[in-house]
Amino acid sequence: MRAAKILAIVLLVTGLVWIYGGDIKKYGSKAIPIKYVRTEGVFQYLGKDEIKTTLQPWVLTGFFSADMKAIQLAVLQLPWVDAVTVKRSWPDAIDIKVRERKPYVRWGQQSLLNERGDIFTPRNVGQFQALPLLTGPALQQKKVLEIMKGVKTALADQSLELAEFSINDRWAWRIRLETGMEILLGRNEQLKKLQRFLKTLPILGQEQVDTIAIVDLRYPNGYAVSWKPGSEEIDWKNIANPQNKTDAQLKKAVESRQHGEKNRT
Repeated sequence: MRAAKILAIVLLVTGLVWIYGGDIKKYGSKAIPIKYVRTEGVFQYLGKDEIKTTLQPWVLTGFFSADMKAIQLAVLQLPWVDAVTVKRSWPDAIDIKVRERKPYVRWGQQSLLNERGDIFTPRNVGQFQALPLLTGPALQQKKVLEIMKGVKTALADQSLELAEFSINDRWAWRIRLETGMEILLGRNEQLKKLQRFLKTLPILGQEQVDTIAIVDLRYPNGYAVSWKPGSEEIDWKNIANPQNKTDAQLKKAVESRQHGEKNRT
């Protein structure tokens, strides 16, 4: 008999929940509204007002009915947001922790990349003109970035600063330095040719290096140089000692050549 009474009570409660459950949930969501949305993070480019505007439609509901996943995804859509966590904080608050993206280089004229190669396109991209500019094949930004990092390290060893690095659809490389010097590398053995060129710079001397406009490294055994307008012709007698095989080879390597030579790679 006692077991029958207990079963009857359970069935009654279950029935009431089934009949009125929707109204209870609806009442609960209104009874405990969200009063506070607390945002945590170190922001340099992302404004808290921007986050507040994004969250507005998602926090008008009650404390228990607010969709934490939807809130997280909404904040992640903001260009400057790298990662976000969302949690309820009893009795009436939502806590949001945001990590801002850090721009590393420009990708084309409209977008930025972080150090991992994630692409994002904020409205205020124009203020990052001081960052190196990368261009490359579509959807290949991570690969282009990794190549650029190696190039940047090689240049830094010679106290040279990268301004632009581009790879075209045929995977030919081009570099522009902060000094304005342009370096053409072609499609084959690019790093090897770049290292070979960089080793000649101390022998050329800073004064001669500063007069170089374009260096064409698309040759198997040397490179061609175009000098800046108004530059004096290089005096090889002061640079290359005929008795020194290494310097003589240098002279031969950096003689200005016609860019239409057939041995270009």
